[in-house]
Amino acid sequence: MTDIYIDADACPVREEVYRVATRLRLKVFVVSNGSRPLRPPSLPNVEMILVSDRADAADDWVSERITERDVCITSDIPLAARCLAKGARVVPPSGRPLTEANIGNALAGRELSRHLRELGVGGRGPAPLTRQDRSRFLSALDTAVQAALRTPPPR
Repeated sequence: MTDIYIDADACPVREEVYRVATRLRLKVFVVSNGSRPLRPPSLPNVEMILVSDRADAADDWVSERITERDVCITSDIPLAARCLAKGARVVPPSGRPLTEANIGNALAGRELSRHLRELGVGGRGPAPLTRQDRSRFLSALDTAVQAALRTPPPR
């Protein structure tokens, strides 16, 4: 069975995920450390998971459970790398999927950005999502979910 895991604390596309998952009858785990109150819809396929406020608690919860038949929605590059290592598909809110082929560059870019912030350069954060971004996200989510659904179960 394919599940969708949402790294929810900073996810602007939760509603889109709920609609897709409901249409395809997929389970959604909305994982949060509770730093921002979230109200997932009262849908039978959506489960809110509150983890401790310990650093990386949500990432640990997702990466311990995700499989090659699942999809993770996150903009957290280290979490994406952990999910990809387990064979899962990763779709950030931007709709530009992270894969084994590009995760190394994403990790390097993240490290460079961190270093520049320490030097006092940059640090504005991501731009707000546009309609085009949301459309690209929905297309990437559909592609990832369809690929996950075609993955044979482990033996």
